[in-house]
Amino acid sequence: MLKLLTRRFGVAYQTKVWLDNQLGTGSQLHSIMSTTPDQSALNRNSYRITQGDQRAPNRAMLRAVGFQDDDFTKPIIGVANGQSDITPCNAGLGELAERAHTAIRAAGGMPQMFGTITISDGISMGTDGMRFSLISREVIADSIETVCRGQCMDGLVAIGGCDKNMPGAMIAMARLNIPSVFVYGGTIKPGHYQGRDLTIVSAFEAVGEFGAGRISREDFLQIERCACPGKGSCGGMYTANTMSSAFEAMGMSLPYSSTMAAEDAEKQDSAQESGRLVLDLIRRDLKPRDIMTRKAFENAISVSMAIGGSTNCVLHLLAIAHAAEVDLALEDFERIRERVPHIADLKPSGRYVTTEFHQAGGTPQVMKMLLNAGLLHGDCITITGKTVAENLAHIPNNPPDNQKVILPLARPKYVQGHLVVLRGNIAEEGAVAKVSGVKSLVHSGPARVFDGEEQCMKAIMDDQVQAGDVVVIRYEGPKGGPGMREMLSPTSAIIGKGLGDTVGLITDGRFSGGTYGMVVGHVAPEAQVGGNIALIKDGDLITIDAVKGKLHLDVDDATLEERRAMWAPPAPKYTRGVAAKYVKEVGSSARGAVTD
Repeated sequence: MLKLLTRRFGVAYQTKVWLDNQLGTGSQLHSIMSTTPDQSALNRNSYRITQGDQRAPNRAMLRAVGFQDDDFTKPIIGVANGQSDITPCNAGLGELAERAHTAIRAAGGMPQMFGTITISDGISMGTDGMRFSLISREVIADSIETVCRGQCMDGLVAIGGCDKNMPGAMIAMARLNIPSVFVYGGTIKPGHYQGRDLTIVSAFEAVGEFGAGRISREDFLQIERCACPGKGSCGGMYTANTMSSAFEAMGMSLPYSSTMAAEDAEKQDSAQESGRLVLDLIRRDLKPRDIMTRKAFENAISVSMAIGGSTNCVLHLLAIAHAAEVDLALEDFERIRERVPHIADLKPSGRYVTTEFHQAGGTPQVMKMLLNAGLLHGDCITITGKTVAENLAHIPNNPPDNQKVILPLARPKYVQGHLVVLRGNIAEEGAVAKVSGVKSLVHSGPARVFDGEEQCMKAIMDDQVQAGDVVVIRYEGPKGGPGMREMLSPTSAIIGKGLGDTVGLITDGRFSGGTYGMVVGHVAPEAQVGGNIALIKDGDLITIDAVKGKLHLDVDDATLEERRAMWAPPAPKYTRGVAAKYVKEVGSSARGAVTD
């Protein structure tokens, strides 16, 4: 009879019968008098606010938001909703949150939706607003943790779109360690103009192209008008799509969900399934730290290398690992890079966009190829309750013959991963280069030094940066920026000016996932704390050697010490508010720029 009623009325009925059996007859009005749940109950945290006579006021408030007598023994699930019309990345998240919310209720849980913030990297790019992008990662993590701890939640579904939503949510999940699922808002579809696919990076590069007289004003305006045709995160293998793919590889989101288009029906279906799934995780008591193991992080790094992902994945995976208390370091990225080939021909350095990658098989297809080659840990558990290998069992060994996005392992785009860790007297703690699309892996030239992005951008547009130069942008690190602004505007302008193959660039700031060329970011120690990048002068010879992993300033130690004696850090840009608090707490980019 139970099976028959369950088929008819769903999981919610089954859960109610199960709870009645556990707590005894006499209705739910009797059960909420108990101050502790049965050990096998699902409200392992929320019983603190719903059970016992002393919690009558708590229950009274919950009744005002829709709880009824038989709801107080159900698990309470937070739905962290990043909905916002600030950016197309987050404009469709509300619909996904509603689908997850409904599914949680149908599966026997009590969903409670709350909002969390976003910063649009694309809109804030090149302005002071970009200083708050990385800060927002911490605010997002702190806000989700605050709500879930404050409300004693039993599980979490976090829904995010723009770049910092994802690592922010994952940091919170690792801290909380309650059953959790991440739902990605989805990628934008490509724009089109004159027969080519456009992404937001097309608009950034058009600035340099127009400034160099390489395109007309009409083409310039049409690229701007056509680059972003609707909802969704930036459409190449930029930071948002890199992180969503990494989290799917890690096992924290559903298979295929990382590359779905924001506006397609399958994305809403995936959000609904994620809401249902979190109840399964609670029943299994399967928590994020059970999934986010060292092996899982290695899987995420392997996939990021294979798909040509953003340099930001280094920063964010280090930060998430810190929150999960997993030992992860820059050396792990370098070790995995040496054995994992780059096999996805995706923008910014390749030809295709993420929707085409999805049609070719997406992240699961790449994972299956890596698994077959012994480059993935197949025994890692995932949110489905199955291992990576079990999730991939039905995936073909190779992608369809009629696609060109995913290349064979035997004929990769590059035989090794594209994210290279560099060290030397400029970056004693380390720096990160992205070498996909670079014609030469070694570049030496005179330094052109700028104390901030704006100075550099003006020099590029005024044709003061020449072929052979090594551009140095400093005081853009975690403390100095603050917030490690992304240098997409100057790097895109360099590309647009036709200098992408002849100019190097180093910075203690970051790069957008849309950046490519001979560029090195995350230089640590940063200038603000006295790293040697602060001591470089115009004309100094700098060598970027991605073959040997070296970043070298051709100035002897004695001269550097003389310069250091004359150096003093600039005054902080902010002395009050969130940025000032961030500067006091944030650590080195070589360890993820974490604040705890």
